[in-house]
Amino acid sequence: MERSTPLFTPVLIVGCVIILVSFAIRASFGVFQIPVAQEFGWLRAEFSLAIAIQNLAWGIGQPLFGAMAEKLGDRKAVVLGAIVYAGGLVLTSQAVTPEAMQAYEVLVGFGIAGTGFGVILAVVGRASSAENRSMSLAIVTAAGSAGQIFGPPIAEYLLGVMPWQQVFIVFAAAILLTLLTLPVMRAPVAPKAELQESMSEILLKAAKDPSFTLIFLGFFSCGYQLAFITAHFPAFITETCGPIAAGGILAAIGITSTSALGAVSIAVIGLFNIIGTLMAGWLGNRFTKKYLLAGIYAARTVVAAAFILLPMTPASVLIFSAVMGALWLATVPLTSGLIAHLYGLRYMGTLYGIVFLSHQIGGFMGVWLGGRFYDAYGDYTMVWWIGVGVGAFSALVHLPIREKLSPQPA
Repeated sequence: MERSTPLFTPVLIVGCVIILVSFAIRASFGVFQIPVAQEFGWLRAEFSLAIAIQNLAWGIGQPLFGAMAEKLGDRKAVVLGAIVYAGGLVLTSQAVTPEAMQAYEVLVGFGIAGTGFGVILAVVGRASSAENRSMSLAIVTAAGSAGQIFGPPIAEYLLGVMPWQQVFIVFAAAILLTLLTLPVMRAPVAPKAELQESMSEILLKAAKDPSFTLIFLGFFSCGYQLAFITAHFPAFITETCGPIAAGGILAAIGITSTSALGAVSIAVIGLFNIIGTLMAGWLGNRFTKKYLLAGIYAARTVVAAAFILLPMTPASVLIFSAVMGALWLATVPLTSGLIAHLYGLRYMGTLYGIVFLSHQIGGFMGVWLGGRFYDAYGDYTMVWWIGVGVGAFSALVHLPIREKLSPQPA
């Protein structure tokens, strides 16, 4: 019988710190879109393609860093990820052409992979007892949301006191500082029975399982919706939302422009995502994960459709941000927990990384199409409706997953 461990372990705390900083930086990129485009006169699609490439590189790098962590050690993978991340940010600060920035975002994407969910969720999962695992995964995911709360407003503030190039240098230093926490990140190995299975055996087992394919396909819409909103929502709000009323509640708390509202909206998403993600972790220990995932995707579909159909005001922006935030990363602890349940902990990082590739392919499409359609049609309407469609698709494909199929010790 697996020995019980406390919920808050050193591994969990360190994992939260790394994820928080990594995601604070990543979530702030949408704030840079207008300043960069204005300085160089770039088309919206050119900066969007850079962020799209970042998302795709993140997805490609995730299974690679997951496998590296499982073969060479978790801390080595995180160190390499942080160094690559910082290097990509420094190079991004020197970019003067769209092609240069797009190339440098490959490094940023790989850096996010090395300091992101694939590596951190796997090590936290191994360090958690069975009864705490779902909540532990949710807490780490919520830490990413906390980063999203602080990242865009901090970036917005720094952009007011220094050039955008220097902000990237500050962010590079911040991700390197997280390495100071690594000495206490030591997780136990997977259960003995799982250690006897090779990576090729587990990968073949997953490849033959239709449920794994459905999980892979279903995660696409999550990446599409999240990456599109993260990259384009601040600019979308700045250009589309009605004016901030002078002397109103928003002005009283410092939101005096649609630009500030765009940055705050991303933070609101992050704030409410902490609540939604923790609730998903709690529910994941008590109810069937596939039905919870289907419900989350269905709710996102309805919320996104309503937001586009109704008149857009500062109030509707904040309401949408709060509701979407509650659904934002709630899929992550449920998806990673479902993978651990079906295939065990030994190669959870690699398997989650493969599924996450679908998420990032969706992210690439959401960010890139946002820029392309904006330049072609002058708005984001078509991209929003595509997001509604793929969200409905994800809700449906989770229903046939055989969650009780050959459960592994977890």
